Amino acid sequence: MIDLRVEAEDLRAYAAALLRAVGAAEDSARITADVLVASDLRGHESHGVARLEKYYVRPLQAGLINADAKLTVLHETAATIAFDAMNGLGHPSTKYAMDACIAKARTAGLCIASIRHSNHYGIAAYYAMQALEHDMIGFCCTDAGPLAVPTGGLVGLLGSNPIAFAAPAGLEQPFVLDMATSVVPVGKVEVKARRETPLPAGWAVDAYGNPATDAAAVLNGLSLGQGGGLMPLGGAEAGHKGFGLSAMVDILCGVLAGASSNLGRGYNPGEPTDVGHMVAAIDIAAFCPVDEFKANLDSYIDVLHQQPTAPGVDRVRVAGEPEFEAEQKRLRDGIPLHDGVVTSLRALGGELRVASPF
Repeated sequence: MIDLRVEAEDLRAYAAALLRAVGAAEDSARITADVLVASDLRGHESHGVARLEKYYVRPLQAGLINADAKLTVLHETAATIAFDAMNGLGHPSTKYAMDACIAKARTAGLCIASIRHSNHYGIAAYYAMQALEHDMIGFCCTDAGPLAVPTGGLVGLLGSNPIAFAAPAGLEQPFVLDMATSVVPVGKVEVKARRETPLPAGWAVDAYGNPATDAAAVLNGLSLGQGGGLMPLGGAEAGHKGFGLSAMVDILCGVLAGASSNLGRGYNPGEPTDVGHMVAAIDIAAFCPVDEFKANLDSYIDVLHQQPTAPGVDRVRVAGEPEFEAEQKRLRDGIPLHDGVVTSLRALGGELRVASPF
């Protein structure tokens, strides 16, 4: 099976047009499309345009996402902001919240913002990376619906609850960490199901706690609440670590932010998801000279690069480098899309009367 390659700009324009066709405002559609295509460019098809129909277009059509939502400030101090996304698309809400954090951090040295009543926002790294061009460190995390089993449990209760952290370097590429607190995000299970390939051992368990390798069966069990789910980061031997990190994100993005997407309630496809996010910007200059920080980070990364490597590995890569390499290749050669994704997107364009680039 050969993937079709599509230019990033064509895919971005098509995704935005589909979102506008179901009522999304121009800016919201543009930002959402940009985040989705950024994910595909960085090699994470699990969070790219493959999710456009199920996660955004259909919920907008059904009124489960508010197309007219305006990000609203609930509380504000010199270094904090509490936002309500009013059940709008998660991508524009989170981008605007990080923009606001960056602006406050210039004066306060740092700023943290919470967002309640939002929706899935794509890849967390996108928002953490907003801080880079301002010589700041960015942080972002989000809760999610029940997907991962707690350590010792049998039912998917925790979100994949990703954490992203971005720091600017000088000569080296920025350090960009974007990680789920489950062994993998559910999107990677979706990719396996789409490509009809088995899950590696240790990714998921069934309703009885046994290793599960049938991706479609795992997704079906999660959607029906029949038990089983993803393993927390660390797997069977050290899953308490991922369990703890996931709970930490729930506390920040659920308990503190005031969202309820994963506070013990099951997923109901007929209700808004009520996702919560948290973003933060740290002004490096408030702690040390920016050039000094970047030079020191370059030195640190260089030490990691110089480490001896295992057989078959050319060099140690730090967080963000594989994604940078994927992005450069895909900007040059086009973004590969699975034929099932192309078929689905082409059909969606026909339904919504949007010309397809495929």
